[in-house]
Amino acid sequence: MAVDPRWPLALFRGAAPVALGLLLWVAIAGGEQERQQTLKAQPGVDDPSLSQRRRHNELIMAALREAAETDENVAQRRVPWRK
Repeated sequence: MAVDPRWPLALFRGAAPVALGLLLWVAIAGGEQERQQTLKAQPGVDDPSLSQRRRHNELIMAALREAAETDENVAQRRVPWRK
């Protein structure tokens, strides 16, 4: 049984995109640790800032939850909001 001469070319055409994707993944993943270190070194990553940001996000989520549960137009309310 003879091997079709197009088989190696088809194999190369199938393997080339996979190899290219692997090379790109390695190139991008190599910089991930550096990116993590850069993010950790940025200002505002300390515990008080993070807890303040979490609290702010909790307040926003509570307001959104309240707005979703009521038929009233909460955008027209005066600040500070009262339940």
